[in-house]
Amino acid sequence: MLKGNIAGKTALVTGSTSGIGLAIARALAADGANLMLNGFGDKAAIEQERARLETEFGIKARYSPADMSKPSEIAAMIAATEKEYGALDVLVNNAGIQHVANIEDFPVEKWDAVVAINLSSAFHTIRAAMPGMKKRKWGRIVNIASAHGLVASGQKVAYVAAKHGIVGLTKVVAIEAANDGITCNAICPGWVLTPLVQLQIDARAKTSGQSVKEAEVALVSEKQPMHSFTKPEGIGALAVFLCSDAAATITGSAYSIDGGWVAQ
Repeated sequence: MLKGNIAGKTALVTGSTSGIGLAIARALAADGANLMLNGFGDKAAIEQERARLETEFGIKARYSPADMSKPSEIAAMIAATEKEYGALDVLVNNAGIQHVANIEDFPVEKWDAVVAINLSSAFHTIRAAMPGMKKRKWGRIVNIASAHGLVASGQKVAYVAAKHGIVGLTKVVAIEAANDGITCNAICPGWVLTPLVQLQIDARAKTSGQSVKEAEVALVSEKQPMHSFTKPEGIGALAVFLCSDAAATITGSAYSIDGGWVAQ
């Protein structure tokens, strides 16, 4: 991991109270960035994590409970970040939800919710953050898409549509901000071993009579040639690289970190 490229800058990571988002926040903090955390969860646990980030990495960390389905709360969060730190330099759009059903059975309200949080929220954050980044002639925007931003799976119509949209949004932002010192890229993970996925593996092992390792391989191999999960820390490291000076001309790209999923 490259050190010192974003030291002292400010990063906002949506959906960063757990899982991939928290791993990205930790990676940015390890590189010296101050943080605005965002997401849902137990208030005491979030405060404990916020304080731990400050102590462990010697940075400042704040928390916004903004609902990513509400544009007014998103705008207020961006404004609060700029007021608190004087600037918003790095924006990571990670917040996301999922619902699985056949199209004919897919509830309209679930479609609206998935698209609002997985796609529209990124438009709202970027729209609010862009003026300050352009004024300062520096910014890094990283959108967490998915392998499903590049290929499809059945029963995930809203998620796949939203993640494809994120990749398209990334390209447009990159083109518009190409000469403003701002880059915008997407990260497209495959299977990621988060606590929620671990629960799926454990349940699968119990139901099938397999060992946990056998259940893990069975699950991941349904999509990936490589029978290994991506670790959230790996996604965090990639995000830090995309924020570095070495990546100054990398923009509008979608980076697969998926064990070969979309190579097939």
